[in-house]
Amino acid sequence: MSTRLLDPAVPVEAHAGERLAGAPVIWLGTVAPDGRPHTVPVWFTWDDPKVTIFSRPDTAKVGHLRAHAAVSVALDTAEEGTDVVTGSGKAVLTELARVERALDAFGRKYAPVLGEQPLDAWLMTFSLPIVVTLDRLVAWRSTSAGLEYRSLPSAG
Repeated sequence: MSTRLLDPAVPVEAHAGERLAGAPVIWLGTVAPDGRPHTVPVWFTWDDPKVTIFSRPDTAKVGHLRAHAAVSVALDTAEEGTDVVTGSGKAVLTELARVERALDAFGRKYAPVLGEQPLDAWLMTFSLPIVVTLDRLVAWRSTSAGLEYRSLPSAG
């Protein structure tokens, strides 16, 4: 089990965790072999410190990950750009049998969007799990009390 990044007792960290759990899309950044950045929106689940994504196996992001596991992630900003969550870590391409817990959470999260389409049918296309283990998370938001900022893990 990986060490959690967020402490739910710290307001800015609890807020970041809520956003990560509920946001429909996270932006995944990979690096092409020529060094060019490649960023795409993806559906995901969050289980601190892991982001699990399901992809078509033939996408550019998967090709990039086969060569270079380092990635970045970012949620869309909220509150007119004053509520930000970004992170970085390493991605692993894995098998469906290894992500059953994330798959269950994914099915619950996206059931309203999938409508009548069963998750099993959706997985026939998006069959490759990508598990990103974040080793860094940065969150900040503006509140009536001022700026709340966290860079995790924190030094010391």
